[in-house]
Amino acid sequence: MWHRISPQAPLILGSQSPRRAELLAQCQIPFEVFVAPIDERLQPGERHDALATRLARQKGAATLYAYQRAGNDATGRLFLCADTIVHFAGELLGKPRDAEDAKRMLHMLSGRTHQVTTGFVLHGSDLFDTPAYAETSAVTFRSLRDEEIKRYVATQEGLDKAGGYAIQGLAGAFCERIEGSYSNIVGLPIHRVVEILLELGVIDGFPLGEAT
Repeated sequence: MWHRISPQAPLILGSQSPRRAELLAQCQIPFEVFVAPIDERLQPGERHDALATRLARQKGAATLYAYQRAGNDATGRLFLCADTIVHFAGELLGKPRDAEDAKRMLHMLSGRTHQVTTGFVLHGSDLFDTPAYAETSAVTFRSLRDEEIKRYVATQEGLDKAGGYAIQGLAGAFCERIEGSYSNIVGLPIHRVVEILLELGVIDGFPLGEAT
């Protein structure tokens, strides 16, 4: 039996991403952060959607294990873990190694369409047969001038972001078109998360609170 999500029994977010935290807070979903590190390297021949869901599953298992090892009772609690990847023409674009790598990525994406995939899991203390979900959005950048790329990289906004940019920041001005979920590009397809929370019965409606 699940606990209803509340300030007394918040959702456990297995991510240190401030963007995911902001999306949950925006929807007024009570949560607490508990993070466990994993190896996020791509395996040989692995598809990008499979990578995102595998990493989400691994984060889920690691978070649950660490949470219990810390002496916490996971019974009835719900965990949310996710991983977002950026890919273009078969290449995985992770966080840039340095400013030059960020410039390389932005030149690659300039005037073209790339994909952003987020894999996520919602699970309790029993991980057996936990489904993993994947959402992919397509992002088209307008053609970027060399000077724009240099100036953007100099802001350091995208140096810790997959693909070398933050669509919720200055790089929103690079985006010509989006196909799919915007929040998925930010780091979490919040519409799907809320839909699943409703299906599980851990929230009794949306927005949370009493209807009048």
